[in-house]
Formats: sequence, C-alpha cells, structure tokens
Amino acid sequence: MTRRKLILSTGNPDKVEEMKEILKNLPVEVLSKKDLKLENFEIEEDGKTLEENALKKARALREKVEGIVIADDTGLFVDALDGAPGVHSARYGGEEHDYNKNNIRLLKELEGLSIEKRNAYFKTVIAVVLEDESIFTVEGKCDGVIGFEPKGNNGFGYDPLFVPKGYDKSFGELGLDVKNKISHRARALSRLKEQMDKILKDDAYENICGK
Repeated sequence: MTRRKLILSTGNPDKVEEMKEILKNLPVEVLSKKDLKLENFEIEEDGKTLEENALKKARALREKVEGIVIADDTGLFVDALDGAPGVHSARYGGEEHDYNKNNIRLLKELEGLSIEKRNAYFKTVIAVVLEDESIFTVEGKCDGVIGFEPKGNNGFGYDPLFVPKGYDKSFGELGLDVKNKISHRARALSRLKEQMDKILKDDAYENICGK
C-alpha cells in the first residue's frame, strides 16, 4: 500500500528540518518543496494575519501537487512594539530570512528597556489542505522575553534572543531537543499530529469497511 504524502509548503531549510523531525512518527511520507523540485515556487505573503498567509500558501501549493499539504506562518509578537514584528517577522530587518539583520533591528527597537518590558510571544499557525480539498488550521504559542544580546548557536531566526517562559536560556542555547518540546511550532505540530492521527485512522477504517 502506497504511503500518503504530506508536503511541507515552506522553502526555509531550517523549518523543514525542524518540522520533519517533529512529524517523523506520522504514518505518512513527509516531503518538502525541494524534494518535489518546487523550491522556486513562492507565494507572496501579503496577508494581514498569520492565518491568512498560511492558508494562502497551502492552497497555492495544493494546486501543484497531489497529497496532503501543510503550510505554516510564524510571527514574533513583542508587547512593547505593539505586536511588531508580527506577520513581518521574516523580513523585519529588510531582506527575508536575514536572521542577523532581523535581530539587530529588534535589539535596536528595544534598546534601553528593562527585562520587565521585553515580554513577547511566538505564534505559529499551520494550515492543512487534505486530498479532498477540505481545510483546517491549528496553532501554537510560546511566551517569553527578548534578551539583551544573542546567545547560543542552535536554532534559527530570533532563537538566540528569545528566552521562553520558565527558562533562563534562549532557544539558541537550549537546542532543538528542548525547543522541539516547548516551542510554538512544536505545540502547533503536536495539535496537527493529533488531528492527522484521527484523520488517518478514520480513513483507514473507512477503507477496511468499504465505506
């Protein structure tokens, strides 16, 4: 029996690695756009919310491939900046995915603020388009604070600056083993796994019973 395919819409190799690791126990073949030679297929993320961007990316890729498509959008929301960088997190410093420029701008915007005024949270929204074109979304959130300087070489993006609630080290210091248990994306993917387990089991039952 051919395994069902689950295609990740992101072209960010760091996200692909992180998401494949978390989803590895699902009874599906997890593929990236690169695996399908679609790494140059990009959609403008011009939505006003993470949900809008995730849905737009998922629907667009589903038109190109067969299988289950998931697309995510993630933002860092800083209280003192009225929620910025938010949906613009990936390109906050100018060029998209220039992690260093993003971090430099964020530190500059928060310059002079005490740790008590540096509260922030990460949020991930994942949109899923199934083979029958039905759609659902899940989300995950992780609260924390923005540190005063980058620390740690693990992770990516704002990880060296973001200190999750209950910890005294940044995501960049904690490493993937910890991050993949407590992060915004891990929590969203955990909810996704729960939904996918149910969907896959229900579909298998229907196939066995001939429904």
